[in-house]
Amino acid sequence: MKNNKTLSHPIQPLFITDDGILRFKENRIVRYILDTGRKYDIDMNHLAIIDFSQEDREQFAQLIGYSHSGFGELSYVSDETYDTAEAMFDKKLTKIEAENVVLKEKLQKVRDGLKEIAPVVFKICAEDLEY
Repeated sequence: MKNNKTLSHPIQPLFITDDGILRFKENRIVRYILDTGRKYDIDMNHLAIIDFSQEDREQFAQLIGYSHSGFGELSYVSDETYDTAEAMFDKKLTKIEAENVVLKEKLQKVRDGLKEIAPVVFKICAEDLEY
């Protein structure tokens, strides 16, 4: 069995609605609990003040069927989760494949940025960095 620190929540599949919105597939049970919980004063505002992990909040937003664009605007959603979900949908990848694509793209951006500043910082010729 894996250590809990290495386990992560799955990312809900994305689909395009009839009106053209890219949206996470909601879990109808979770949606029902949220909708009926209002009579007990359990709503999004109530949940916002409870100490849940970032990962739990990210998955909850997916499970209630948030739009992909709205998901990206939530303060607790990481760029990695947003980009991974998008790559899964656009490129028809598994979660691990999409995470690898996202991390490779991020690493390339870091490399490109270092190529710009390294010659200045280390007083070397930019051509010396070519490989």
